[in-house]
Amino acid sequence: MDNTDLGVLCALILAIAIYLKREQIKEFISSNDDDIMASNSDSRDVVQVLRENNKNYLVLFASQTGTAEDYAKKFAKELASKFSLKVMCGDIEQYDFENINELPDNVFVTLFISTYGEGDFPDGAVQFEDFISNASEGSLDTLKFSLFGLGNSTYEFYNGAARKALDYLKAAGATLVGDFGQGDDGAGTTDEDYMTWKGNTFETLKDKLHLDEHEQKFEPSFVLKKLESIDDNVAVGEPSLHYLPCNKLTYNSEKVQVGPFDLSQPFIAPVVKTYELFKNTDRNCIHTEFDVSGSNIKYSTGDHLAVWPSNATEKVDQFLKVFNLDPGMIFDLKPLDSTIKVPFPTPTTVGAAVRQYLEISGPISRQIFGQLVQFAPNQDIKQKLIDLSTDRDQFAIEITAKYFDLADALLRLSEGKPWSTVPLEFLVETIPHLQPRYYSISSSSLSEKQTIHITSVVENFPNPSSDVEGNVTGVTTNLLRNIQLAQNKQETKDSMPVHYNLNGPRDLLAGFKLPVHVRRSTFRLPSNPATPVIMVGPGTGVAPFRGFVRERVKFLEKQENIKLGKHILFYGSRNQDDFLYQDEWPEYSKKLDGAFEMIVAHSRLPNAKKVYVQDKLLEREDEVFDMINNGAFIYICGDAKGMAQGVHTSLVDILTRKKAIAKEDAAEIIKMLKTTGRYQEDVW
Repeated sequence: MDNTDLGVLCALILAIAIYLKREQIKEFISSNDDDIMASNSDSRDVVQVLRENNKNYLVLFASQTGTAEDYAKKFAKELASKFSLKVMCGDIEQYDFENINELPDNVFVTLFISTYGEGDFPDGAVQFEDFISNASEGSLDTLKFSLFGLGNSTYEFYNGAARKALDYLKAAGATLVGDFGQGDDGAGTTDEDYMTWKGNTFETLKDKLHLDEHEQKFEPSFVLKKLESIDDNVAVGEPSLHYLPCNKLTYNSEKVQVGPFDLSQPFIAPVVKTYELFKNTDRNCIHTEFDVSGSNIKYSTGDHLAVWPSNATEKVDQFLKVFNLDPGMIFDLKPLDSTIKVPFPTPTTVGAAVRQYLEISGPISRQIFGQLVQFAPNQDIKQKLIDLSTDRDQFAIEITAKYFDLADALLRLSEGKPWSTVPLEFLVETIPHLQPRYYSISSSSLSEKQTIHITSVVENFPNPSSDVEGNVTGVTTNLLRNIQLAQNKQETKDSMPVHYNLNGPRDLLAGFKLPVHVRRSTFRLPSNPATPVIMVGPGTGVAPFRGFVRERVKFLEKQENIKLGKHILFYGSRNQDDFLYQDEWPEYSKKLDGAFEMIVAHSRLPNAKKVYVQDKLLEREDEVFDMINNGAFIYICGDAKGMAQGVHTSLVDILTRKKAIAKEDAAEIIKMLKTTGRYQEDVW
């Protein structure tokens, strides 16, 4: 065999070897170093996953609507960036915790826990709650944790879930590191509460873990890869991967999509009816009906409907302009760490991400200004960012009070010039994912089995700051208003400050459809129809009570010789022009044969004193007291800060006078009613 033959033989052997090992070689070439992709694990054991991925800090979140998740991810990102820790951030729902006491001594845990309902843990954290509440004394004595709760101080059980978690963990021997942080959405201070807690916690961790802090520099968690063309695997704004053309959805014999439908996959529901509820022209309230027939979606009267929105075209265009982004650019995201999830369906386009997936219209955190310092277009703007990010009062005056979203604020700072140096990866990771909006269902599952009604006031008002042009607009309510106008063949161009692509991605929403799912609630009528019911719901707070009353009407139609307990509804509006469902209530009263009464309070009648629902409660205190004594269930729905507190105060006053007891004792009675489920709130 000569040298030529030998060379050919060697080349052939090498080619065969390369072919047989092609997958391993491809994986090696696509990875720059051993840490880019941590090992995947099918385990739910949180300690095992932590070790397999070579992490030395654990951040966990229990989130109902996505807020706790957003704060947890921000905390984890900054912790890794400032201190070079290897941080794993995950949803409590994804893991088991039986072995958490086996964490290495130098591994700390930070928990972000939101409170849902009457001091309850989020739905996904029930298993975690069960574990820590049943943990024996001393069983978690090596666990060191910090904790930030997200709640609302207008609720009786403020930050109830986080407080319970704190008590359970400490009872099991775990050690709290630093202060217990509490974000208060009721006071609108969640972000500032977080910033204060975070600063103190970082200082504590630096001391406990002997950490060296360095200047924060953005390091992406994803590899962003540009693609050349759109195919059936590329999302162009679909709410989930299930809706991509490459994935075949399951349909029933009536060609209706089959579920289950939840936060991971909504149902594309036709909007079958919409109409305006207000009689005046300066404000709008939209009644919307969704058809869920054939989908197997079930709801109970008192549940919530989640509506998945998109961003308005005007907001999308402005955002793209500010960051000098090409909406047609196609990109994919590859996590550098297997414990990190891609935040929305990918591959996708920049335009789709901005319109469908990013919360571009939300309020801004001071923290994001601090993170943007490194991308400032010039030194002057850099100093402005530093000043605003470190001065909470000035930030409140110049940014928050003006209702600026991120694009608004940056355009103001740069005097209209683009911020071309901000990486797309930074925007994708820093701006929260666009979340569904939840509305109290205003229909009855007994009378409307296949349709779901919601009632929404459109957020659209002139910016209160004299030096800012344009209106402040809500995301979903203006989308519903656009649908209402278009469906009823009314002009939207001049009557709306913002407009939407109503056809949706790949015409998925054409013909007036929206993605929705149902969220269960504990807001329920008493099972015994003879039980008295007191309902208090001004404005759109009346929505679930329309469902309650319709439920009772249908119930009496189906049952004979049933005695219904007294049902009294205290309703408030500004005047007759925004009196919701005004024509319906007399009909309900007739059909319920005196068992239902509506008490109306108007707060803005000309030449008249302002009257609120809490005032009407005091006017009827004898009847209210007798109903409570006879076992009445009390339901409050609407504004948490003003109305709900006012109603609570009025009820305490009634019990104080009628029972001749101290106010403190009356407040304890109300608290007991809440604990036993006889006093329920659905407030915001």
